[in-house]
Amino acid sequence: MKSFFEFEQRGTTYRKEIMAGVTTFLAMAYILVVNPLILSDAGMDRDAVFTATALTAIFGSLLMGVLSNYPIGVASSMGLNSFFTYSVVIGMGIPWQTALTGVLVSSVLFIILSVIKIREKIINVIPEDLKYAIASGIGFFVAFMGLKNAGIIVSSEATYVTLGNLGSPSTLLALFGFIVMVVLLVRNVHGGIFYGMVIATVVGMIFGIIEMPEQIVGSIPSLAPTFGVAFNQLAATFTPELLVVIFTFLFVGFFDTAGTLIAISTQAGFMKNNQIPKAGHALVADSTASLFGAVVGTTTTASCIESSAGIAAGGRTGFTSVVVAGLFTLALFFSPLLSVVTTEVTAPALILVGAMMASQARFIKWEKLDVVIPAFITIVAMPLTFGVATGIALGFILYTVIKVAKGEFREVHPIMYVLTVMFVAYIGYVA
Repeated sequence: MKSFFEFEQRGTTYRKEIMAGVTTFLAMAYILVVNPLILSDAGMDRDAVFTATALTAIFGSLLMGVLSNYPIGVASSMGLNSFFTYSVVIGMGIPWQTALTGVLVSSVLFIILSVIKIREKIINVIPEDLKYAIASGIGFFVAFMGLKNAGIIVSSEATYVTLGNLGSPSTLLALFGFIVMVVLLVRNVHGGIFYGMVIATVVGMIFGIIEMPEQIVGSIPSLAPTFGVAFNQLAATFTPELLVVIFTFLFVGFFDTAGTLIAISTQAGFMKNNQIPKAGHALVADSTASLFGAVVGTTTTASCIESSAGIAAGGRTGFTSVVVAGLFTLALFFSPLLSVVTTEVTAPALILVGAMMASQARFIKWEKLDVVIPAFITIVAMPLTFGVATGIALGFILYTVIKVAKGEFREVHPIMYVLTVMFVAYIGYVA
């Protein structure tokens, strides 16, 4: 096992990998609660979606660990499930069964693009400075999510965002968890983020902020209401309206995953000569998981940025992902226990992980204006538009425009020109 996952080469141990897997799982566990809630608004059976969400995370994470040997958890994308429900089903009036078929078709296209290595080629031609900008931008985005989930930052009509009620019990719990994690990390305690989450959970239950679970073990809900439904509407997918939906699933999922892969590879030190080793294997695992998810009854999957919490805890191999898959398997039986893993518990971890990832910005050539502008826009657009793909799009467009304006158009890879045109179309569509 150690040889297969290259423990010695990557300087890791079973203890580190297991701790990282537990940390990543706890950071991802909210998906099992949130995804069914969101998709139930589209009319899907909540219990069936819970099982589909867990099974997809098991399948995707296991495949990611074995195929790519990367410590990345895979699960339903929290952005694309909202797009599925509120834009496609509710906004466009498309039945969820037909929309799920759109997920199925886009997943097949994902697999084709991954197998013929087009996705890998695109990731590898992205300029190095933009890769650092993507990694650090996702760090700011993750930290922003953590601050929002903790209630430290809230919306405001006057200033868009403002300081929340720091006296709120849930916010105080998040602040307590944050301080505990910081103390543990600066004292070089391995697994400090995980221990901080455990301590915060226990304290939350003691003071009544987190409700004690009513039971520990529950039965696994049936998949019958969603399993195989996507195959029943294939004829309805070839309409102009749904083709746009399929393209959006494909486009956003593509660059969400690309951004996550770049960020995590950079954080873990996998990036070599501006290349990500075994990127193709990771992309095949991710896209195959999307197909599996569509079949059992959930939306497009993605490599989860929450995996960065596990990497911060020491995860360096695919064994971390195998541990994540194992814990999602247990979660099928212990679903009532997941209620104690609240956003107040996971929010501090996201803030700290975001801080660690944002440090990649130090590698950007800040003295070069033609690099600074697209890199800066990439970074700030992610949290401010609440979209990884949008930040990448704006950065790519600016990079190409600036290079052409400087007469350095030959330095831009042809694929970047194609992507720029696609990003302009995407931004126009979103706008």
